[in-house]
Amino acid sequence: MVMQTPRLLIREFIPADAESFYLLNADPEVIRYTGDEAFADIAAAREFLRGYDHYEKYGFGRWAVIRKEDGEFLGWCGLKYSPEVDECDVGFRFFTKHWNRGYATEAARASLDYGLSHLQMKTIVGRAMKANTASVRVLEKIGMVYWKAMAFHGDEGVVYRTP
Repeated sequence: MVMQTPRLLIREFIPADAESFYLLNADPEVIRYTGDEAFADIAAAREFLRGYDHYEKYGFGRWAVIRKEDGEFLGWCGLKYSPEVDECDVGFRFFTKHWNRGYATEAARASLDYGLSHLQMKTIVGRAMKANTASVRVLEKIGMVYWKAMAFHGDEGVVYRTP
């Protein structure tokens, strides 16, 4: 386990998460603003998880978000280092049935705190399509401030960062 919040357990991905990971990305609403495509099948999701090397390379990454109450996989949240721009971003993705319950905010705040406190990062950014007002609002609620506009998968995007 990487960390926990009052309602959530946040841990590294495991191959057993493959079906949940597949189903999460199979929902067009979930990936609407991400630029990602759905996995072809559960085996493709499992292969992605097996090849996910960010924990070993950087000491952190995107993490599975599990509800403490019943052990349900809600989605993922966490940090991602992009060496090509030497930046770390906070990101999140949850099943639609768990939207508007504060899980993204709770997990993103914990991830941000982990990066700033535990990993001693100076700055963390958050990127979103401008039209994805829910994700933009999460970035604002966790204390990030608007930094700049950017192209995001061919659409208008915004970048927030830690103050």
